[in-house]
Amino acid sequence: MPDLPNLVWLRAFEAAARLKSFTAAAVELSLTQAAVSHQVRSLEKSFGAMLFIRHARHLELTGLGNAYYPTVAQALDDIAYSTRGLIGPSPSRTVTLRAPISTSVLCIAPRLGGFHANHPQLRIRLVSSVWTGSTPEEDVDIDLRLGPASWFGRRAHLLSEESAIAVAAPDQAAEIGSLTDLFAQNLIHIHGYQDHWLRLSNQEGVTMDDRRAALFVDTSLAAIELAASGAGAAMLMHRYAEPPLIQGRIAQVFGAEIPMGQGHYLMPATGEDPRSTEVSLVRDWLVSLFEKDSILGLK
Repeated sequence: MPDLPNLVWLRAFEAAARLKSFTAAAVELSLTQAAVSHQVRSLEKSFGAMLFIRHARHLELTGLGNAYYPTVAQALDDIAYSTRGLIGPSPSRTVTLRAPISTSVLCIAPRLGGFHANHPQLRIRLVSSVWTGSTPEEDVDIDLRLGPASWFGRRAHLLSEESAIAVAAPDQAAEIGSLTDLFAQNLIHIHGYQDHWLRLSNQEGVTMDDRRAALFVDTSLAAIELAASGAGAAMLMHRYAEPPLIQGRIAQVFGAEIPMGQGHYLMPATGEDPRSTEVSLVRDWLVSLFEKDSILGLK
């Protein structure tokens, strides 16, 4: 029989190749990033050839890696299917996905139905983090959070870095001819992001009149509704603004865009079985969802 590579190395290679990240593979496999990287390097050393081109933020398969990946992925799938066929399917369980409320409503929920239609065997519970402590940590299978990198540990996997844009109702946006005009509008502030207007002012070098009364809300969802109603202009996360922009409920004012200094992070799993087939399916879909949005231009 030909030499068979270490199956642990193959599993690490398959996850890293599919997710294009040692960090994401480590989260999925409940290992450290260093352990996954070491296992892949061991596989590469056994071949005497590189399987990945290592970039700063992602992995790229080499020609050999591209040729090898389909075979490895199929082999691991065959083992899983054969095991399930002999022993029987695992009892169905609910996968709990927790995310910030605006991310849940604007980014995940509109796409979750299509994903579930393709995987009707899954039971999925989408909860928001608006009520602290409402969902015990041990019941959360996939935890998506939003914030600066300093809030999260080294095992957190960055899915996307976010940016913010200025928006207003379409008729109102059409009448705004300059940033000075924009800053003269009733400015909507979102709790936690009150500095966005000032940062836009500093970036563009245009003085903002800070003496005007402003509207304050605690969610981007409320800010979208206020802006759409013509109550004022808002600085929204580009990702959150995309659905109402497409619907024509709001319009972007100028092309100015500021980095938020925050991102969506996938946290290390704390559920009872983070490597189950069900959890893996939902996690992989979530990762691909953010990758797809990035390709579409959502920063």
